[in-house]
Amino acid sequence: MVVELARQAYNALKHNRRRSVLTMLGMAWGIATVVLLLAYGAGFERGLWVAFRSWGTNLVFIFPGRTSMQAGGTKAGNEVKLTVNDLTYLQAEVPLLKRLSPETSKDCTIAWGIRSSNYSVSGVYPYYSRMRRMEVENGTFFTDEDENSRSRVAVLGADVKKKLFSGQNALGEKVRIDGISYEVVGVLKHVIQNGDSNLNGSVYVPFSVMSDLRNTYYLNAVAMEYEGDHQKVADAVRRSMAFHHEFDPKDKRAVFVFDVFADLLDLRVITTGIKILLGFIGLLTLGIGGVGLMNIMLVSVTQRTREIGVEKALGARSWHILFQFLAEALVITLIGGLAGVVLAYIVSWSVGSLTLWSAFLENASEGDIHLTIDSTTLIASTLILGFVGIVSGMLPAIKASRLDPIEALRYE
Repeated sequence: MVVELARQAYNALKHNRRRSVLTMLGMAWGIATVVLLLAYGAGFERGLWVAFRSWGTNLVFIFPGRTSMQAGGTKAGNEVKLTVNDLTYLQAEVPLLKRLSPETSKDCTIAWGIRSSNYSVSGVYPYYSRMRRMEVENGTFFTDEDENSRSRVAVLGADVKKKLFSGQNALGEKVRIDGISYEVVGVLKHVIQNGDSNLNGSVYVPFSVMSDLRNTYYLNAVAMEYEGDHQKVADAVRRSMAFHHEFDPKDKRAVFVFDVFADLLDLRVITTGIKILLGFIGLLTLGIGGVGLMNIMLVSVTQRTREIGVEKALGARSWHILFQFLAEALVITLIGGLAGVVLAYIVSWSVGSLTLWSAFLENASEGDIHLTIDSTTLIASTLILGFVGIVSGMLPAIKASRLDPIEALRYE
C-alpha cells in the first residue's frame, strides 16, 4: 500500500511537471541561501580565530601597571614593576602553571650590511615559541643550550627578514643589534595577529643575553602556560602579585592580567551569535520557498478532491492520504534541496574568498572569509530544510486526510 501511494505521488508530480519544477526552484534558492549564509558565518569565525591564534590558547600574560586603589598605607598611583623575582613567586604559588617565560623588550637598531631599521627585540626563554605556537619558517628557534651558554643568536620576524634580507638567505648571517653581533638561527612564519604585539616586526634572543642590550631585572611581561581552569589561574596570579607588590587584589590596573582563553570565549559568543543570526535570516528566506510549496500543495489538494474521495471509498485510510501528500511535498523539498546545495557549491567555488584581514594587512589572505561548505554546515542546512519541508507539506496533507469521502465524491 505504501509503495502504491508513493507511486501515485510520483505520478502526480510528473503530471504537474512545470509546477513541480518551479516549486523546486524556489526551495533550491532558499536552501542555497541558507548554506551560503552558514558558510559565511563559519568563514568569518575562522578568519577571526586566525588573528587570535598567535596568542596561543592556555596562556595568561601579566603586564606592569599602576595602582588605582589604596592598599594599607600605600596611596593609589604607585607604579608596579615586574621583576625576575616574580618568576620564582609565581612558580611556587600558582600550582596549575606548567611553564612560564619572562619577556623583556627594547627598541633597537638592527643592521645587516648597509641595511638597517628599528625593531623591537625581546629576550625570552626557549620554550616561549611553543607557548605562543610560533611557527618557524626557516631554521629553528634557539634552544636551552643557547640560553645556558649565553649564545648570541636571534630569530627574526617575517617583516624583519623581508626588510633586511629581501629574498636572500638569512640563516647563518650575522646581524648587528645596537652594534652587537648576533647570528640568525631562524625566521618566523608570517602571521595574522590581533593586538599590540607584532610578531612579524620583532626579533627574539635568549633571555640570558638580553642583558647585553638592557637591564633585565625589570620585565615587560611574564607569559604563563597552565592546565586546568583559566579563571582560577588568573585569580591566583593576581593574588600572588598583590601580596608581593603590596596592592589590593581587586585593583585590576595595578597589574594587567590578560587571560587569552577568556577572550577567546568572548569571541566565540560573538561569532556564535552572528552564525545564529545568519541561520535565522536563511531560514526566513527558505520559508518563502516553503510558503510557495504549501500554496502549491493546497492547490493540488483542491484539484484532486474527487481522487481523494475515490481512494477513501476504496478503503484508503486517512494516514494513507496524509502520507501521499506529505511524500509529494518531501520529494519536492529533497530534489530542490539537492539542487540548492549544488548551486551553493558552485557559488562558493566561484567566489573563493571575501576580504577580511587582507583589507588591513599585507599577506593576510589566510584570514579572509573563505566560503568553505563543511559537514557541519550541510547538517545544519539539512535540518532547516527538513523542518521547512515538513511544516510546509503537513498542513495540505492534513487537510487532504480529513476530507469527507462523500463530500469529496460530490466535488466538481
